[in-house]
Amino acid sequence: MSAPAGLVGLARVLRERDYAIYCSGNSVSLIGTWVQRIATGWLTWEMTGSGAWLGLMAFADLAPAVLVGPLAGAVADRADRLRLIRIGQFLCFIIASILCVLAATGLIGIYSLLALTLASGVVQAFIQPVRLSLISALVPRDKLPGAVAINSIIFNVARFVGPAIAGLAIAGSGVGLAFGINAASFAVFLIALTRIRAHHSDQPARRDKVGLGADLVAGFRYTTGHPGLAAMFVLLIATCLGARPVVELLPGFADVVFDAGATGLAVLTSSIGIGAVLGGLWIGGRPDPARLPRTVAVSAVLLSLALLAFIAVSDLHLAVPAMVVSGFAIAITGIGSQTIIHLAVASEMRGRVLSMYGVVFRGGPALGALAIGAVSDKVGLALPFALAALMIIAVVGWLAARLDRVRAALSLGES
Repeated sequence: MSAPAGLVGLARVLRERDYAIYCSGNSVSLIGTWVQRIATGWLTWEMTGSGAWLGLMAFADLAPAVLVGPLAGAVADRADRLRLIRIGQFLCFIIASILCVLAATGLIGIYSLLALTLASGVVQAFIQPVRLSLISALVPRDKLPGAVAINSIIFNVARFVGPAIAGLAIAGSGVGLAFGINAASFAVFLIALTRIRAHHSDQPARRDKVGLGADLVAGFRYTTGHPGLAAMFVLLIATCLGARPVVELLPGFADVVFDAGATGLAVLTSSIGIGAVLGGLWIGGRPDPARLPRTVAVSAVLLSLALLAFIAVSDLHLAVPAMVVSGFAIAITGIGSQTIIHLAVASEMRGRVLSMYGVVFRGGPALGALAIGAVSDKVGLALPFALAALMIIAVVGWLAARLDRVRAALSLGES
């Protein structure tokens, strides 16, 4: 399919009223989230100058998905998803407002920043699988691949726009303004959510006689026992643990390796966002689900090679293209994996399986950033990422040997 035809297909998805409203509010909220993420990372580096602290802050933001995500997935399969998202966004607004006040008054310290980042991480971990599973209630099944691609494009446009805004805000008025921008973005999304009415046909069935514990166990067994899903999750875990932590540790690269400060950090993060948008547009124009497993595997190799190129240079101008390619590959692995889940999983299991995806997608980079950040204080940032890239390539080799069986188990159709 040509790129223009792919764009036309994505435009058709946005004709769905509820999904269009959701996207408009979500795009503003995600820009605010990236503004806060950059501000948090820069403030952490300013206060500590430690890669270990950067890793710990990323861990506090992302790791709650490991504990909270599965529970949220079980709740998403039995509760009103739209109402849960509204509650979660309100709590995020409160936390961002507190961060803004503390930063603006100079009362924030590294431990209060860590505590509020952890609180925000817990809320985000709870609503992420709910948000992912809500997509199926906003568009018909035949438009799901396009909707997942659009979601990723929006996320990565925010990855480009948010850091640019954060750089201007931090340079002009400090991190307090950056936190305030995020609080305002949550308010905008809350207003949008009040106008959405999800399709009742996809709302989860209530299973009052089945406990949450039983739901959690059933979701875990289904995911790990499915030969197709389990293999794709192994690759996803490898990329999230080994490659995606580079995003959380970019403040260290920007300052120590490239000597570029907050501006360099914004440039590098935005470069990842540009690449990811291109990746989203590319994969959004390819409607054949049967090719997704192979596409995800190839993109993981591309991600590893881009990461090796990034750590091999010391010039910011040379690092930017490597980050663009990294963003391109990150988007394809994420969109491809999530689309596979949406298409291969029954609706009554979708929330729980997507919660497993959320655990890996958020918890993997958190654990990876924590480990790589701690090691980097002793051996530098380059060596841990080099070893991680080689590990990902080895996993792709393992998957390639059983790719046909994986595709057959996923029942995605013939290519």
